[in-house]
Amino acid sequence: MNRCTPRFIATLTLLAAVCLGSAPVSAQTPEFKPAVRQFPAAALRGEMVVRTAPIISMDSKPDRLSPGARIRDANNMLVMSGALVEQTLVVNYLRENTGLVHQVWILNSEEIRQKRPNTRSSWFSFGSSTDAEAAPSVQTP
Repeated sequence: MNRCTPRFIATLTLLAAVCLGSAPVSAQTPEFKPAVRQFPAAALRGEMVVRTAPIISMDSKPDRLSPGARIRDANNMLVMSGALVEQTLVVNYLRENTGLVHQVWILNSEEIRQKRPNTRSSWFSFGSSTDAEAAPSVQTP
């Protein structure tokens, strides 16, 4: 009748060792700092709200997700757009050739703190008055 006792004691000992062994690991990292991901240079920063998939608003302007659009959360896991309905999110995003939003990365607190130039305003800008003033003028004789 006492055949199960050694196996039971061994299981309890192993369980206790696992529980005690994992406690100091969490005690060594008192402050969790989220990782900062590397984004493509062409990625833009914006504020996205999913209305009804695939309809979104990007920076308070109506927009659309492309077919097969990928949305990654702050942990870099794929998220369905339906789970984000009516949430205001700070994101980095890429557009495909047709102009639809194709890749979206929801930013964590560390990534939001990093300043990213929003190059959307300079897509069709071939120069400005400040560029002309900074460039040396060439005079022809």
